[in-house]
Formats: sequence, structure tokens, C-alpha cells
Amino acid sequence: MADILVTTYLEMRDRTSFRPAYLHDSSSINIMLMGIPDVCFYRFLYRTVGEKWCWRDRLKLSDREMEAILAEPGTSVHVLYVRGTPAGYIELSQGKQSTEIAYFGLRSSYMGKGLGKHLLSYGVDYGWDRGAKRLWVHTCSLDGPYALNNYLKRGFKIYNSYEEPMPNRAAWRQP
Repeated sequence: MADILVTTYLEMRDRTSFRPAYLHDSSSINIMLMGIPDVCFYRFLYRTVGEKWCWRDRLKLSDREMEAILAEPGTSVHVLYVRGTPAGYIELSQGKQSTEIAYFGLRSSYMGKGLGKHLLSYGVDYGWDRGAKRLWVHTCSLDGPYALNNYLKRGFKIYNSYEEPMPNRAAWRQP
């Protein structure tokens, strides 16, 4: 199965399907909306969250292109802080009918502590609170080993999946 890349699309069409999982002791964590499109800080988050998973799409964009994406009215970036240190983020792209979880993840040293389910729960709540009629996300077999399970446990349902040959990861040099 290592030679196959599986991409899975998930959606949540009703808030009643949502099963949040917030941490009970969240006194040392804070989630803040990135209120100013700060490309440099965004690139830091994108690199440190995505380096383990070979994220590269946003690194290919110019600063001007990235700033335009961050400044779009439906785009929001929410940064998870643990004791004042950025630990991860969730980026939402809200349209008229649906909200996409465009990017979501934690820096490696913050994984395995329940922060992912907490941050995802926050993002899903935020999307529903802003009037989403549908939330959706896609993940693939190159993402974190618990990503798909986290989405399913929060109430997302698979609506599409496809397989393709595994890309040559050695060719994925960071720009």
C-alpha cells in the first residue's frame, strides 16, 4: 500500500453531527485569530506544521499571492498557542454555502497531547457559528497518522476517496 496515495474527502452537513472534543484543562492554551495577514508568520506556521508531511503548495506562492489569499474576506487563520508559543493552526475558507478546512495541523513537538482534537473542534465550531451550511476537508495518506480518525471522530463523513500512484517524495524539495 506504500506505493499508493489515498486522498479522502470528508464533510459535515449538519451541526448536530458535530462531536467536539475540547481539552478539560485548557488553562495553558489559547487560540487566536490572526487578525492581520502576516505572510512571514503564516509561512513560519505552514513550514513548521507541514514540513514533516512535505507540504509545499503555499511555499511556491509569492508573498503578494499569499497575502491576497490571507486577505480574502472568507479566509481566517486561527493560531493555537501553548504557554504563549505557537503550536499549530487551522485555516478556514468560508464561502456562501460551505466552509473548507484548508489547512490544519500541529508542530511536531505538540502532537500526541490532545491538542489536535481541541483545535479541530474550535475550527468546526467557528465555521458553524459563521453560518456554514457544510464543512469539508480533504486529507491523504501522507498526512499525520491520526488525521482521518480525528475528522471521523468529530462527526465528518467520507463522501469521496481516490487512489493514485505515490509521488516521488525525493523530488519534493522545499522552495
